Formats: sequence, structure tokens, C-alpha cells
Amino acid sequence: MVGAKTCLGLLILFGFGLPTAGSAQTPTRLEINPASLSLDVGDTVVVTATVFDEAGNPMDVPLTFFSSSRRRLEVDRGAGTVVAHRGGEYTLSVRVLTARDVRASIPVMVEFPALATVEVTPLGERFFVGASVRHRAKVLDITGDVRTDLPPRWATDDPSIASVNRFGVVTAHREGDVTITATAGDVSTSHQYRVVANPIRTITLSASQDSVRTGDVIRFEATALDARGQRIEDAPVTFSLIASPDDSAITQSATAEVDQRGRFVAEKAGDYTVLAVAPGNVAQHTVRVTNRDASRRIEYVGQGQVSNVPTSDLWIWEGVDGRDYAVTGTWGAHGAAYFWDVTEPSSPALVDSVVVDARTVNDVKISEDGRIAVISREGASNRRNGIVILDVTNPRNVQTLSHYDDELTGGVHNVFVYQNHVYAVNNGRRFDVISIEDPTNPHRVGRFELDTPGHGIHDIWIVNGIAYTSNWGDGVVMIDVGNGRWGGSPSNPVEIARYRDSGGRTHAAFPYESPTGRFYIFMGDEIGRSVPGGEREGSPEAMAGFFHIVDMTDPENPEEVARYDVPEAGSHNLWIEDDVLYAAYYNGGMRAVDISGELKGNLYRQGREVAHYMAFDPEGFRANAPFTWGGQPYKGNLFFAEHNSGLWAVKIHPRTQVLTP
Repeated sequence: MVGAKTCLGLLILFGFGLPTAGSAQTPTRLEINPASLSLDVGDTVVVTATVFDEAGNPMDVPLTFFSSSRRRLEVDRGAGTVVAHRGGEYTLSVRVLTARDVRASIPVMVEFPALATVEVTPLGERFFVGASVRHRAKVLDITGDVRTDLPPRWATDDPSIASVNRFGVVTAHREGDVTITATAGDVSTSHQYRVVANPIRTITLSASQDSVRTGDVIRFEATALDARGQRIEDAPVTFSLIASPDDSAITQSATAEVDQRGRFVAEKAGDYTVLAVAPGNVAQHTVRVTNRDASRRIEYVGQGQVSNVPTSDLWIWEGVDGRDYAVTGTWGAHGAAYFWDVTEPSSPALVDSVVVDARTVNDVKISEDGRIAVISREGASNRRNGIVILDVTNPRNVQTLSHYDDELTGGVHNVFVYQNHVYAVNNGRRFDVISIEDPTNPHRVGRFELDTPGHGIHDIWIVNGIAYTSNWGDGVVMIDVGNGRWGGSPSNPVEIARYRDSGGRTHAAFPYESPTGRFYIFMGDEIGRSVPGGEREGSPEAMAGFFHIVDMTDPENPEEVARYDVPEAGSHNLWIEDDVLYAAYYNGGMRAVDISGELKGNLYRQGREVAHYMAFDPEGFRANAPFTWGGQPYKGNLFFAEHNSGLWAVKIHPRTQVLTP
């Protein structure tokens, strides 16, 4: 670690930046051996790679190996050891760390293992004549993998009693016993129903509200009654709707939705009629939806420009002297962290900086008392990485207290500081818990790692003693690290629950207890995508993904209920406060979203966006290329880190009510 401090002006003056190769050798080509792989599930092989300079001479340079699906085809980033966990076709790639454009890839084919079962969720024991209900099935192989490429074949043993189509929709025609079977390959599952006469005579439909705004959820309840007026608990009810959008919305598609639990939400203003259909009966109820009109004025406040290197994360806090400060990291550069006085957010002032032995200081965090900073290290010259612990009692004279790299040599990408402990994401595999009760003598007290094939971890956030870890294909995992309800502590992390979202690329997560009483976890994807013209990975044109919103009110039955999806950009970090989601959306800018009330559907289309700011800087590391990393609301302003231009502050103004005579 280099303990020298310097100032931003000197860094710019002397042109510090990416490390350069020696003049004698420059990496230009990379070859992987073997040129392709054919494996069975469970196989382990070692792949090697050779880098050549312009003259064709081999070079000894650091490499990183990565897989197109690390959960299914695991690869050790440093050693090139490949483990096949799931069948399919994949790509294994290798890249030179000091020359990102020098890379190569090979195809990998993993044979699919034998099938194990077809899982079908039965719909009770009886069917009513005239009912038509869809069944869903999952095909699993012997590793537990879901085979989405093998849709089951459906059959009935007596089509005159009940028929079934290729989508698993069963329709009952007359009374009797019938068996429905789902088959895939050489495995199948059957379920027997008794079809009975339809007892439903009437159906009623009620709504929790009759007039709402776009984005508000209405709950419909349908009640089926028999001839004696008694409720039929297992009545098959299907919900649908008829939309009558306002004239301004008639060109829009999918203006509203209602699910089969009776939850309705609309994206556009208009009148909507919800239908509840049971065999031989229909009930309907019409509701009025008006525009949400959540937008507010946002204005530029100030910028702490960083144009010589890319900026990573930020943290804002009140110092022990009562003034307000910010710390920002740097990415793929010279290992600097910058400290700013932001008491006057219109003119952030650089007051100190620290340079450590690293290429990237990806994450920066401040202790609850505002006295200790922890910064992460990746790409150290001695490859030991780890974390650096700083005394920021006086942010104008930051002092290095210690560094810790024991078993953290693979690189620390993200950290969280909570109650005198650092939770460090270690080499993308686990988190280590490091006590900084004495910040001059840090020491490990615990660790947590998943046991799933190809597991990984990217980020960690802690609230009320519960850690929420973002684990790529394994989704979000909730871990007791001091809450105590589940017996957890920093030295004994205890898993509470986990949830894998529909995207399977969980990069960041934030818990939120809504005033409605519902508990949500917002799970953000990070997906790089190829673009025409050969733009480098990570450019503003090459990101995708969105925020998945999961209702975890009942941890035993989590449900993904909503999303915030900006179609032209990709999600990154997030913050939630006072019913507002502050979403950093890479090339989509900094966005604030109203998340009040119960959430359902696509928030982007519901008029919930409060404000949106694109930070253009003609003098940025990449000129006029917003690439928003993360934001934090603080004392009435919204601060955010821009990858290409440093620290920004904007202000979102309260709504102005226009009074009319």
C-alpha cells in the first residue's frame, strides 16, 4: 500500500492514469488452449492462455478468466479452472487485465444430464363442469436444473370428461374421474381429479377502491355462492378486464393489468371494467383511474469535477466538526479516494485525497460516528488487495490507520461498515467480517459463503442487523449478522431467507419497509450487452437490466410484484428514502421514482417518475457521456457519482400547487 496523500490538481497535472506496458512489449494477441471444450456435468478441467506481443513473443501478464454463465459453468478467474454444473452451450473468455481490448473466447458444450421429474402444481381434488384452468409444470434434471428447453406434453385419459391443450389448460366437460398427465422425455407426473356438477349459482365482485391514480393497486374480491347462498371456497374464478383509456392514452398498449389474485393496476388514465368469471357466471366492476402526475422540478446545484480518471462510488456524511463531507472512489486508475467539503453543495471543494496501491477503489464507506472511512482495493501491484482503514476525524487531513488483506488477496469490490465491523465482499465469492473496534488492529471474526454451484457475491447492505447480499444468479440472501432474532452475530452469520429474481443477475439490493406495512427488496440487475460498432464493454451504449421489486412481507412466500425498467439503459446502484427510489441508471442518468403505496407492474410506465437528470460534462473523462454510478439523498439535495465526470449535486423541488380562482 502507498500511504502518500496528494491533491487532485497534482494528479491531473502529472497525468496519472491507467498503467502502461513497457515500451518493449505490448499485449496484442491472446490464445486459449484448448480451442473448445466438451464436458459432462461435474467435470473439472484447467484452461490455459498465452499472450503474445506484436512480434509474436509470449508475455507474462495478469489474466482474468470468466464465463458467460458462472452459475452454470464456473471458472476460477485467476487460475482458469473450469467446473461444469449445468448442461448447455456457453462461452469461456479470457482478458488481459492491463489491456482490456486483448481478449479471446472459446465455446463450451456441457451435455445435459438425465431428467429426474416433472413438477406439476395440482389445483385441489375436484373440478367443476364448465371450468377451464391452466396448470403449470417444471421439468427438472437430476442436478435440479430447470429444463426450459423441454416443454412438457399434456394428456388426459378421458377427453370426454376433461380435455387438456398443449399449454396445460384443463377444461371439464362432464362428471367423472379423470387423470391429467405431463410428460417430458422419459419422465412424467399425473394427477387425478373428480369432476362434479357446477354448484355456482351467483358471483359477486367488490373493489377496495373505485377511484385511484395510475400505479395505485386495487384489490378485487370475487365471491361465488351456491343455491343456499353459501360461499364456495374452491370456486375457479378467472379475472380479466376491459379497458376504456382516456383519449390521450388510446395509442398506448397494455394500459392496465389484473392478476389471478384480483390485484389491479393501470398505467394510463381511463375507465376500467374488471370481470370475474366462474363456470356459468360473470360479475363486473368499473373503476376510474386518473393520472398520477408525480413529476417535480429538478435543478443543477453543483459539481466536484473529476475528469482525468473514472469515478466509482460515493458516501456523504456529517463530520465531527458539523460540516458536510463526501468521499468518492476511482475506477481502473491509480487507487485514489477523494474527500470533498460539500457544506455548500453548489461548490464542492476537494480538501484531501489518499492514494493506495490499487487500480480501483470501487467502494467507499463511512462509520456511523463519522470518524472512520473504509475503502476497497482491487488490482494491487502485489496482488494482495484488501481494505484500507482511514481516520477521517479531520477530512482535511486524512490519516491511514491500517490496512487488512489477510485472505482478501483476490480483491474487495464492495464493503459495508456496521457497528465497528467491516463486511468485505471477498473475491466475488463470500463476505468476510472484520472487526475495527480497534481500527489500528483489524482482525477477522467471521465469514459467510453460499454453497451453491458457481455462486458469487457482488454487494452487501445492512439494516437492523440483517445483511442483504446480492449474489448474481443466487439472487438476494438475507443473513442475521447482529439482529439476533435468528441467532446471528458478526462472528456467526445465520442465513434467514433467499430469493432469486426473474432476471438472475442480482448486482445490488436495497430493503425497504413501506408505510403500507409491506416489506420490499429492490433487486437491481447489471447486464452488459454487445453493441454495433465494437463499443467496449461498460460504455454508455452497452448496459441493460432493471430493478426487480420483491414483496418479502412473508419471507416464506416471497413474490416478485413489480419492476422499474428504463428500456434504453441499464440499472446500477440505488438508494431508497421516504417513499422515493433514487435509481442510478448508467447511461439513463439519475432518476427519482415515487414508490408510495402498494407496488405492482412496471413503475416506469405508471407516471411514478418524480425527476430525471442527465449529467453532461464536455470536459469529462468521456465527454458528454452520462454514466451514473450511484446516488444518495442528503439534507435536501441529491448527490450522485458520475463515472465520467465526478461528484454532482442536484435539488428536487417540492410540488407547486397552482391555485385557481
